[in-house]
Amino acid sequence: MNMKATTVVLAHGAWADESSWGKVVQSLHSKGIKAVTFSLPMTTLAGDVAALDQALASIDGSAVLVGHAYAGAVIGATRSEKVKALVYVAGLAPDEGETVAEVFNRFGHDDKTPALAPDENGRIWLPTEAFESAFAQHATAQEQQDLAAAQRSIAPACITVPVDAPLWKTLPSWYLVAQHDHMIPERTQRFMAERMHAQISAFPVDHLPPVTAPSLVVDVIVDAVRQTSG
Repeated sequence: MNMKATTVVLAHGAWADESSWGKVVQSLHSKGIKAVTFSLPMTTLAGDVAALDQALASIDGSAVLVGHAYAGAVIGATRSEKVKALVYVAGLAPDEGETVAEVFNRFGHDDKTPALAPDENGRIWLPTEAFESAFAQHATAQEQQDLAAAQRSIAPACITVPVDAPLWKTLPSWYLVAQHDHMIPERTQRFMAERMHAQISAFPVDHLPPVTAPSLVVDVIVDAVRQTSG
């Protein structure tokens, strides 16, 4: 395949939405690389994988999947033959038989990580103040406000179901480690990245580099596209 025949498919994480990829999409398009986003319902993991598969069905040619945070579990669970590479941006990458929650909590968290629990409707929301303190502390005040206003909640069913053998066992993977992440500790990210034998890039960025350091994210994606385009 070649770069023009490859589409980058970007999956947003919990408490974010498609707009979190806006800067990355714009940059990829300026480089002549096709990129699409889609919405995750975040009701069940299987439902999110189905949403990804629907997005993949709409593209021609091959795909490089990019998952932020929770979406790392989603991109690893598809079985689409269009997928040629995986890119994890501070992504969660459970192994076979493991849940998202288990790997998320593997090494504990620091004192800036917010307490997370389902509300009366069974959805987990991020406290508004956490967008400034833990989720996107390097973002502007306006960006933090916009993120909080647009946040998407997640259901426990997305993170408590053991996954099947993930795609990273058979496909090349890239991992951007966010060293100033207060949601998923750097130690946890490195554990996952090393376990999957990913090509690792580490930067002093927060949990949401697609918004706060998009050029670094784009560089990793472009590298994955180039190396898998042959």
